[in-house]
Amino acid sequence: MNHSRRAQRMERHHRRSGGRTAINLVSLMDIFTILVFFLLVNSSDGEVLPTLKSVELPESVSEEKPRETVVVMVSGENILVHGKVVASVAQILSQPEATSPRLRQALDDINSRALRASTHNDMSRREATIMGDKEIPYRLLKKVMATCTEAGFGRISLAVLQKPLQES
Repeated sequence: MNHSRRAQRMERHHRRSGGRTAINLVSLMDIFTILVFFLLVNSSDGEVLPTLKSVELPESVSEEKPRETVVVMVSGENILVHGKVVASVAQILSQPEATSPRLRQALDDINSRALRASTHNDMSRREATIMGDKEIPYRLLKKVMATCTEAGFGRISLAVLQKPLQES
């Protein structure tokens, strides 16, 4: 029987390869690697707080996981709200008032645009997290906390590094 050239070529090819097919594992490995990285990145339990080299957090044995809140960061030189510089520490400490007007304005701006409708009217559910360097003076921390309370945040948390429990 006469076969076409294409049929003859295909027959030769199948005899050479022995009829087995190979699986390309390289592309499968790439897909699984991407999947593993995606799952690792998106599997966090709580809020990941931004870090600065100038802010060294104190240690604590707290068991409670952080929630998503407004972050007020206090370094040795500046006070930041969500990563934006609001005022310098020297300005805040030099003010005679118990609260800071510039920090209050930044917190009010966040209250007006970023808070969910469910917490907008309920002050006790609004939360702020203060990330303060462990070397900042207490009177500065007290001013920042008073300003947060005045701006309508009913729950104020201090960010700390979790240290292991001492077994005795």
